[in-house]
Amino acid sequence: MTEVMLLKLISVGAICIIVCVAALVAGLGDAHVAARAVDGIARQPEAKASIFSTMLIGIGLVEATPIIALVVALILLYANPFLG
Repeated sequence: MTEVMLLKLISVGAICIIVCVAALVAGLGDAHVAARAVDGIARQPEAKASIFSTMLIGIGLVEATPIIALVVALILLYANPFLG
């Protein structure tokens, strides 16, 4: 196995780890945001619309994290300075 092939395999493995960890953290963050929103709605049912819209914005921001991580990982894969 050549050094270039080994470096490509290590790069793909690193990208898998990066994306998996980002997705796991985003899932935990989504669960935390939704749980707090349900708790807030249970305490103040009259503020349901406001809490729900704020929850959707928060979940959207949390979901941006794995998307950004995937884009950065793909950039590092295809523009790998060690393979040049």
